[in-house]
Amino acid sequence: MSPVEGIDAVLLDMDGTLVDSDAAVERAWISWSAEYGVDPAAALAIAHGRPAAATVRDLRPDLDAAATTAAAARQLALQYDDLADVVPIAGLAELMAALDRLALPWAVVTSADRRLTAARLGAAGVPPPPVLVTAEDITAGKPDPEGYLAAAALLGVDPARCLVVEDAEAGVLAGRAAGARVAALKGVPGDLAVADLADLAGHLLDGRARRPRSEP
Repeated sequence: MSPVEGIDAVLLDMDGTLVDSDAAVERAWISWSAEYGVDPAAALAIAHGRPAAATVRDLRPDLDAAATTAAAARQLALQYDDLADVVPIAGLAELMAALDRLALPWAVVTSADRRLTAARLGAAGVPPPPVLVTAEDITAGKPDPEGYLAAAALLGVDPARCLVVEDAEAGVLAGRAAGARVAALKGVPGDLAVADLADLAGHLLDGRARRPRSEP
């Protein structure tokens, strides 16, 4: 069976999946690393797809809880207004059209906070998601499955009938731990490799066309 057959909802990561913000993310971590005495290469090696606080804890384990919270807040603050080169990932329009045509519920599950999420989705022209789960809505970030489980519950869909779409290993691990199938971009290993969001849209349309007639 194709990984997209029998899918009842699509759960999408934001950065690197819906929104091309890689340059902005890297600039923020480089600036933050200079402020906090961290090797920027070490930060960039582990930061993608994870909540800022988790990365800060790994990079500066000497910081207490309050200092870690402040350091993570500073990292996010460096990103809020850095939107000049934030654009949609190729194929966004095709994916949105396919979700609408198939009447597939969808959600965004991101390691960013709500302010940054709103800024980036707006800058890239992504429609407001029916369900949004951010770092502020959960206690454990990716690779923990909490965010994806929360999104599935809010949509009223069994996680096993959800397709998670990711571009980072931490997100793939989170999707799999939630019991979902995972489509992966950028050559990241997943249940389905997709070149871009238009490719994903084609898979979704083909998968729904192959459903048995007894299924809705």
